[in-house]
Amino acid sequence: MIVGIDLGTTFSLVAAMKGDAPVLIPNALGELLTPSAVSILDGGEVVVGSAARARAVTHPDRTARFWKRDMGTARSTRLGDRAFSPQELSALVLRSLKADAELALGQPVDEAVVTVPAYFDEGQRRATRDAGAIAGLRVERIINEPTAAALAYGLHHRHREQRAVVLDLGGGTFDVTVLEIIEGVVEIQSSAGDSRLGGEDFADALAADLGARLPGGVEAAQAEPIAWARLREACEIAKRTLSAGDSARVTLPGLRLGGRAVTVDEEITRIQAEAVWAPLLERLRAPTLRALRDAKLDPARIDEVLLVGGATRTPCVVRFAAQVFGRMPERRLPPDEAVALGAAVQAALKEGHAAVDDLVVTDVAPFTLGIAVATHFGTRSVSGVFAPILERGTVIPASRVRTFSTMSDNQKEILVEVYQGEHATCAQNRKLGDYALRGIPPGPAGSQAIDLRFSYDMNGLLEVDMTVNSTGRKETLLIEQTPGRLTSEQIATARKNLDRLKFHPREALPNTTAMARADSLFIELTGLPRELLGQAIAVFRGALDAQDPDPIADARRRLLALVEDIERGRMRPPG
Repeated sequence: MIVGIDLGTTFSLVAAMKGDAPVLIPNALGELLTPSAVSILDGGEVVVGSAARARAVTHPDRTARFWKRDMGTARSTRLGDRAFSPQELSALVLRSLKADAELALGQPVDEAVVTVPAYFDEGQRRATRDAGAIAGLRVERIINEPTAAALAYGLHHRHREQRAVVLDLGGGTFDVTVLEIIEGVVEIQSSAGDSRLGGEDFADALAADLGARLPGGVEAAQAEPIAWARLREACEIAKRTLSAGDSARVTLPGLRLGGRAVTVDEEITRIQAEAVWAPLLERLRAPTLRALRDAKLDPARIDEVLLVGGATRTPCVVRFAAQVFGRMPERRLPPDEAVALGAAVQAALKEGHAAVDDLVVTDVAPFTLGIAVATHFGTRSVSGVFAPILERGTVIPASRVRTFSTMSDNQKEILVEVYQGEHATCAQNRKLGDYALRGIPPGPAGSQAIDLRFSYDMNGLLEVDMTVNSTGRKETLLIEQTPGRLTSEQIATARKNLDRLKFHPREALPNTTAMARADSLFIELTGLPRELLGQAIAVFRGALDAQDPDPIADARRRLLALVEDIERGRMRPPG
């Protein structure tokens, strides 16, 4: 069975094709959205999802979130006494989604189509594939997130002919994709984006602005992990409140800063927040216009603008889209769910499912790929010049070749350095790998020609073939040493290490999640709400100690109902 997975910065989802439509699969708590969060309990057990997300406020040093941006790098996150790579953290989320799918579908799930931001580079895509392998999933097909959303949309509108733009602003990334639907063919015409811009940046900006007004400034708040986690979570709640109302209040009693308690009680208006967010909103503009230029279209020729990703609920983002395209954008699909639904459609295409047998999707390379070359200017030579081989916007899969020559007399070796990016100098692009091509026959400068062929597949993975024309000798560059890229041995070791971890029992997850949510809310309250919540927590703890399932379930229901009532009250705009 192949499932579709949206491995998101903030939330992840799993979906599968049932009948003639994709459906989302709930997790162990009955929720469709699983927070991309991992936490280590005091007893050493690992929890993933809602319980982990709630513990980010109370146990920030034992909880990881937002590691998606580190995919493809050598960064690690220490939780307790163990360091986790981004691939391992992603694998824990994927493993949880795999278990949810197997329980719901009643059969093993050993393969998944996983989505990535369109602007993820080759190293980040390989890291995503590695995470799947660690989790026990084959990830043969990787699909861009806005392309997945376009597939979900195209499934329902395959008989319409139109041009559309997908604006996908998720928790951590922003993508723009221009597409055309003609007789069941979803043709991606261009993609652009920013892999370090998302809804979490909007919450961070609010937290930094509010933190700047605290004693010691934002640096003092960031130096206290629990204080910063509380401030950051309060600003996340305020951001969501401002999507529906004109103002939000941030109240944080007893915030510990520099050894003393500070109470924060600030009202933030939508106008104030949008002033803080103005630089972030401006960063949406350049990728949007670049995608239109690459597709050779002006905004007036776009039939529909589709919003995808939870952060597109922010009114200023909707207003931005309306200003650029001269029309109000549409939400034909739930913004949090569209990508996962599209991943399930791609999984069905891979399986040859009858429901999608008349649907076709094409995609394009989001980056330009090339090599570093040196150029002569009179008696001087300049190195590090970027020579494109496969241009962005090329329909994939694709193969392109360029011929290069030796630069000096009797040159016997060429260092082929592969880069990805749009700048004229390699130093400003991302290096993907290099290969020393040796054994070139000696001769005068320029006498030896080398063909370099770049082959780029539907998963955004690159293969480089190098051929010395005079001898026919051919070498292939396997980009295995990208920072953060795991070898097959490291993947096997990581999978064994993951299997050795002590996982929190799934049957106990509802209780652990309820307690974690209640604990994280309790520290934010004062007065009667705090007293009532404390009593409900005490009743729940007593039921847990008694180990009688019926009273536990009843106490948990009552506790969660109170938590949700209090949270709704906090989310409600003042006045």
